[in-house]
Amino acid sequence: MRDRLTDALYGAGWSTVKKLPEPAAQRLGRTIADLVWKRRGKGVLRLEANLARVVPDATPERLKELSRAGMRSYLRYWMESFRLPSWSKDRVRHGFEATDLHHLTDGLASGKGVILALPHLGNWDLAGAWVTTKLETPFTTVAERLKPETLYDRFVAYRESLGMEVLPHTGGSAFGTLARRLRAGGLVCLVADRDLSASGVEVKFFGDTARMPAGPAMLAQQTGALLLPVTLWYDGTPVMKGRVHPPVDVPETGTRAEKTSAMTQALADAFATGIADHPEDWHMLQRLWLADLEPRPEQSPAGEAS
Repeated sequence: MRDRLTDALYGAGWSTVKKLPEPAAQRLGRTIADLVWKRRGKGVLRLEANLARVVPDATPERLKELSRAGMRSYLRYWMESFRLPSWSKDRVRHGFEATDLHHLTDGLASGKGVILALPHLGNWDLAGAWVTTKLETPFTTVAERLKPETLYDRFVAYRESLGMEVLPHTGGSAFGTLARRLRAGGLVCLVADRDLSASGVEVKFFGDTARMPAGPAMLAQQTGALLLPVTLWYDGTPVMKGRVHPPVDVPETGTRAEKTSAMTQALADAFATGIADHPEDWHMLQRLWLADLEPRPEQSPAGEAS
């Protein structure tokens, strides 16, 4: 019943919100965000705990201000995402502005393939739609297999309608498909600030240890593709902003694991720069740092087999 209700609510969002005038959708998003924020549920409290690591000198009052702004940013993401399939190509082209875009365009022109790695900042779906529309460049991405299955199917259909090829995160074949796309000179985009597998890489992130996916670094090593961090943010205007950071190079020495660790740390450092500049646009309502995660069933708190 819960799964059916969740799917129905998302379906209502896609079918109803996209029909609203843009100002009405924006007001609705702010209203929902403020209501959720006032309830002080688990997601809001987790967001504040995460923001406390990003802005360690923030007072409790400042953290509440940031979390309220964060919820408004998060609901802006959802309102935009529900409406994106109905946006005209011209609206998409003018909905995003990127600085240092030459890192991406030069990389694509080289024919070696490009990996864009992003944190949960701003609206990565809008940035993706801009790439397929403004740059006329298709790309491949990976989506977490949500429950219920019908909800996952909705997300896949939605992102495919924006011009993306979407692969399931589970199943084992995604990495090989991504590698083939890159060897053919293609573009791969991955949200990469939270590990969803058991093979993540430990990184230092805002002063403590977190685990991030190894995939972007491993793909770059295996295929020779360019690895580019990207950060996104809102600035109070209708146009989302973004920055393409300089490439993360493959170290010349070290084992494969050591290279993967160093490259993933470089990604984390780039993500941290963007998040520190725009903490209210980081939509991280889940536990991220290892100190905040509950030990897996087979492990004791110290991480050893029980």
